[in-house]
Amino acid sequence: MKNNFYAYLGTGLLGSLCTLGVVCLLLPITGKDVSAQLGDTGLKPLVGAPALPGNTPSTTVPLKPRINEKASIQTTTQLLQERYDELLPEERVSIQIYEKHNRSVVNIETVFVREAHFMFQEEAEGRGSGIVFSDQGIILTNYHVIEKANGVSVTLYNGESYQAKLIGADPNTDIALLKIDAPKELLVPVELGDSSRLLVGQLVYAIGNPFGHDRTMTRGIISNLNRTIASPNQFRQIKGVIQVDAAINPGNSGGPLFDSRGRLIGMNTAIASRVGENSGVGFSIPSNTIARIGRILLEQGKVVRGDIGIIQVTETENGLVPVLIDNGGAADKAGLQGQKVVIATIEQNGMEYQMEKLVKPKRGFDLIIGVNGQKVKTADEFITAIEEHRPGDTVNLDIIRNRRQISLPVVLDAPVPVPQRK
Repeated sequence: MKNNFYAYLGTGLLGSLCTLGVVCLLLPITGKDVSAQLGDTGLKPLVGAPALPGNTPSTTVPLKPRINEKASIQTTTQLLQERYDELLPEERVSIQIYEKHNRSVVNIETVFVREAHFMFQEEAEGRGSGIVFSDQGIILTNYHVIEKANGVSVTLYNGESYQAKLIGADPNTDIALLKIDAPKELLVPVELGDSSRLLVGQLVYAIGNPFGHDRTMTRGIISNLNRTIASPNQFRQIKGVIQVDAAINPGNSGGPLFDSRGRLIGMNTAIASRVGENSGVGFSIPSNTIARIGRILLEQGKVVRGDIGIIQVTETENGLVPVLIDNGGAADKAGLQGQKVVIATIEQNGMEYQMEKLVKPKRGFDLIIGVNGQKVKTADEFITAIEEHRPGDTVNLDIIRNRRQISLPVVLDAPVPVPQRK
């Protein structure tokens, strides 16, 4: 239709309902006999608007309706409440979490220079997610999202973008903190939960920007706890990681993992997949690690820690079992009895081969119950107690060996490279 104009009613709350087919008014205005077209809709020409073709100069375009705004809002609220009341309790939880926390998720875009053809370089772009950590403009994300970036921008829920400055990073735990100069009223910080209280099977909710689709939410459960994954710099493994089955895809890195109370319990960081897409096995850095490392980064900008050489422990009612320790690492040199991987040489058909072999302690496993006289009951408590010390420091492990409690002094090493599987 030629020379058509459309008056659209539906901004803010009403406008958001148009996509749901609840409240949306779209009127074609042909420019001929405007008053006749409006009829009894309650719309009135706005004085001072520009004249339309075919009309006298005094004829104007209706832009605003005569409606009772208070009644309209009440009607909309009633519609939403009726729809909400029809939902199952678990559906209401999902909606509440998203409505309350999706504004705490940001989109992170990076620009970096990479080698192209012979003696040439080109700019490349990357994307990830981030979390509003404080209303002072602190943004939490994965280190690998901003690694080697020449420029980083952060886009908030309202579409406004800000250049970000790196204020601290810890590649060992894949944690980075950025700073943006955004108005305080636009920043909605998350509430930190206690990841040491998590249980396998409880519901979790992930929000992020997979494949560039901003603030997408998925739901799942905690599949397991205390997992170990390789860190980005290949010099350390990240311990105490949360395993989830919520859909996590490229672009989710750096996004939050919430519990059913809406508390941040983890930051999504990696997936186990042969094709680079969701396979139902995702990993999140626990919130207690984030809180501990985040505090250090805010104060010092980096983390210097000692390595005790214990890769994985299993939590039991009586203590922590060192199910995997570094062969030749600090704990191994101190005499801790735990399982370790050794390189064994075997001969077959006149040829010698080297292979990894898992060796259990001949006299049984030690049981770790404390560090420097302080009891530890979880892997998170143990990691926290150790990482407060620097390389060269001596810590005393309180252990049970052959039903006797002893103190085992261990001199911490610097982090050692982690073998990478191809």
